[in-house]
This record gives sequence, C-alpha cells and structure tokens, in this order.
Amino acid sequence: MQSQLLNQMHTADKLSEEPWPEDATLYQPFDAEQILLPENASCLAVKAYLKMCGLPFNIRCCGNAENMSPGGRMTKLPFLRAGAFIFAEFEPIVNFIEQKDMAIGSWQDPDEKADMRTYVSLAENIFTMAELYISFKNERVYKEVTAPRNGIVFPWPLNQIQNYSKRRNALRLLKVYQWNDLDIKHVIEKVSKCCETLEYKLKESPTTPFFYGDQPCELDAIAFGHLFSILTTTLPNMALAHTVQKYKLLVDFCVFIDDKYFQTKQIKISH
Repeated sequence: MQSQLLNQMHTADKLSEEPWPEDATLYQPFDAEQILLPENASCLAVKAYLKMCGLPFNIRCCGNAENMSPGGRMTKLPFLRAGAFIFAEFEPIVNFIEQKDMAIGSWQDPDEKADMRTYVSLAENIFTMAELYISFKNERVYKEVTAPRNGIVFPWPLNQIQNYSKRRNALRLLKVYQWNDLDIKHVIEKVSKCCETLEYKLKESPTTPFFYGDQPCELDAIAFGHLFSILTTTLPNMALAHTVQKYKLLVDFCVFIDDKYFQTKQIKISH
C-alpha cells in the first residue's frame, strides 16, 4: 500500500515537472465522414478546454481512434498523447492539465470549484446519454446516420461486426445509466431540464459571457462541446437540437465561444 502511494506521488511529481510538450496530440475519428454525435461533443469539449488554457495541440484523425484509446467511462474519445502520458475523455485530460498547473479555473475557491464540477457532471451525463440515445435507440437515426458513419472505414463484413459491437456497447451504457427504457419524450424532458439548469446558472452572471464570471472554466468547455455539437449536427430526428434552440442564452453562449476560440460560424439561428 505504501509502495503504491509512493508510486502515485512520484507520477504526480513527474506530471507537474514536465513542460507542456510541443507535439501534444489529440486523437479522434474522422470529422467529415466518421465521427458520431456523442464522440464529436466529447472531442469538441476537450478542444475548447485546451484552447481556453492556451495550450497548443495537434489533431490526428484515425479510423481506429476508439480502439487505440486506453479506455474511458463513456465515449473513450478523444485521447490525448502528451509526451509519455496518454489520457482519454474530458475529465482525465482536465485532471492531467490541472496537475501541471496550466488549467483554467485556478482562480476559483474550493467551494466554487466543487459547485462548478457538479454542473460539469450533470451536463456531461445528461447530454452524453441523450446523444447516445438518439444515435443508437432511434432506428431512423441509427440506420441513416450512425451505422453508415461508424462502419465507413471498415470493409464488409467487418463494418457489420463493428456496428453490432458499437451498438451493443452503447445500449449497455444506456442501461447502466437507466436510459435504455425511456421514450423520446422523457429523454427530451431530461435534456430540457438540464438546459434550464444551465441557463439559470448563466443568468447568475448577466454581465459576463461565461458561467462563472469573466473567465472560462471547465463548465464552459463541456457545455459548449455538447450544446454546439447538438445544434450543428444534422440528423433525421432533430429533437435534441430543437430542444436546445429554445434556450436563447445557451445558443448565444455557443455563438460567443465559437467566435472566440473556433470561428466556424456554424450557428445561424434567428431569435
């Protein structure tokens, strides 16, 4: 036990001592033809966070990025290779950057940071589950978008095997989080409630563009990644996007973050 603790302390010291590597690379599926909604949201959240931290990074698109990932709680993506270290998904990557004292949000006191992370957990869980639900439980979305995109980099019959495995894992995750037996109405209710909570939080700082004042934090990155992906992904069933569009402050927030860090100009919604 003592040896394990010493090893963890040694790893933490090594993490904090090493400078940010110039060749830090994010691995993800191909943007145009392969990446799915839940994966795109997770990848965009991490990109936003790194940009907010002012940390340079490269992006490498791979057809087998998910299989290369060391694993994760939900999408397994993206994964970051920074020197000798590899971390997958939003929270582990954020924790890695915090150990290097390069993270945003260092100005927050412990109570505010704990409050903020409650919102981060809520947003990540609700939006990821809703994205998985619409991608894998809705038959039309699955047949017209999810299966063709997920299987595009694999030859037949491997693409069929890959799609079966991917859907089985997604449905198993939905079952673990007790979303598997929900109908679309209840999914939308959960998403709407989450949006209401986030918009209410945003209203607490009416004169500043971010959730916690005039500087970004983890919540800004995770909320943007999911909301922006939902708003800009075209699906046969647009129920998630139509729900988010009802929350003007959240849409305006997405436009602001996009203009500040990405400049894609993809959201063109009139209020």
